[in-house]
Amino acid sequence: MSVSPPAAKYDLKRELRHLYAPKPGRFELVEVPPLNYLAIDGSGDPNASPEYAAAVEALFGLAYVVKFHSKRELGRDFVVGPLEGLWRADDPATFVTREKTAWSWTMLIAQPPWIEEAHVEAARKQASAVRLVTIEEGPSVQTLHIGPYDDEGPTLARLHDEWMPEHGYTWGGDHHEIYLGDPRRTVPEKLRTVLRQPVRTVG
Repeated sequence: MSVSPPAAKYDLKRELRHLYAPKPGRFELVEVPPLNYLAIDGSGDPNASPEYAAAVEALFGLAYVVKFHSKRELGRDFVVGPLEGLWRADDPATFVTREKTAWSWTMLIAQPPWIEEAHVEAARKQASAVRLVTIEEGPSVQTLHIGPYDDEGPTLARLHDEWMPEHGYTWGGDHHEIYLGDPRRTVPEKLRTVLRQPVRTVG
């Protein structure tokens, strides 16, 4: 009797490759569908804030508990997605000048489409500040930044001050970053970050 091979793990980066693998050095306009995320909010400089470190730890902790719950109870396994962040400030220029104390953030980990609030609640033990949200960014422009996070400024300046005005766009949502790889194990020069900005047409 033949035995069916186990189902492959769902991997969001593979299923939505066009959203997670932009080319460095150029801006690409993409359509981002509604996606579900585990999310946690905070503010301040992520390099100096104990709140930020605790938030990321809580987020990954619950993400892995949800993964194991899905595999055990639903028979569906998946790869835990990369850390992502929505960043906002009263003055968007602070993203270029890197004035991080002026920033507020929502850190995210995308979830497979079958994960619902009930599954998160069933898996939850700690991390009560983490919630499940649906984010619909729609039209967005993105690029891949290679190098230290603090070197993003010139790319963001080009996006905000040149590309968006030249193409008739303005801000349509929070600045979004997707961190590919683990900064604890990667030298800063080789860090890869998707920089995404939801946009809308002017007028």
